[in-house]
Amino acid sequence: MIGFFDSGLGGLTILKEVVKILPEYSYIYLGDNARTPYGSRSQEIIYKFTVEGVEELFRRDAELVVLACNTSSSAALRKIQREFLQKHYSEKRVLGIIIPTAEEIGRFTNTREIGVLATEATVNSLTYQKEINKFFPEIKVYQQACPLLVPIIEAGEIEQKNLDLAIEKYLNQLFSKSRKIDTIILGCTHYAIIEDKIKKYLSLGIKVISQGPIIAEKLRNYLARHPEIENKLSKTGKRIFLTTEDSERVKNLSQIFYGEQIAITIINIGP
Repeated sequence: MIGFFDSGLGGLTILKEVVKILPEYSYIYLGDNARTPYGSRSQEIIYKFTVEGVEELFRRDAELVVLACNTSSSAALRKIQREFLQKHYSEKRVLGIIIPTAEEIGRFTNTREIGVLATEATVNSLTYQKEINKFFPEIKVYQQACPLLVPIIEAGEIEQKNLDLAIEKYLNQLFSKSRKIDTIILGCTHYAIIEDKIKKYLSLGIKVISQGPIIAEKLRNYLARHPEIENKLSKTGKRIFLTTEDSERVKNLSQIFYGEQIAITIINIGP
């Protein structure tokens, strides 16, 4: 199966786009809702939690795992690829979502100045800045940490006024760094479901980039280039959804993130 891991439910917005163009494959999704948000945690804890999620997906027959979480991708991906996989699962693969996004961002911006809205951990890692400048050295990258957004979204308070106030505050802080920003990356998968709210506070012509469509196309290209992985994958169209939190809130929110009703199973991971 193809596994997807996120600290919560945001990764469902990635999986939803992948399923649109690769519906024949079998997928297993795991959201660590019991321990979300990851964004304010230390790099060591993020790595530990992410490894536990990846291992759980491997145990449940995932051959390839996508870290559909910018925080995990920024804090844990490199170490997982270079150390954890080499030592324990040399035949399996773990992919992130920041580098694929960085590869494509140049085609969206005209001013060559972009903004990134993300968690504190993603911003502090400087991963977006480093990866974008590898491909596009001339692009200026301005980041804004948004620590309140994931807790508000995961609490199911999407229509509450405090979400709008937080969005407006973070955008004002971002544009205080540069008025030439013409493209904004939603550098946390949770933000995809509030994209319309974010656009409401932006000037006409500023592009907002959600990662789902980019990652879906990149995954299709990856599988085409790696038949040794693709040939191992099930093509029965099976869908499995897992969470670490037993609550009606998670069940209801999962349908909002994925766009349709799903059956989500509660499991425990970690020690």
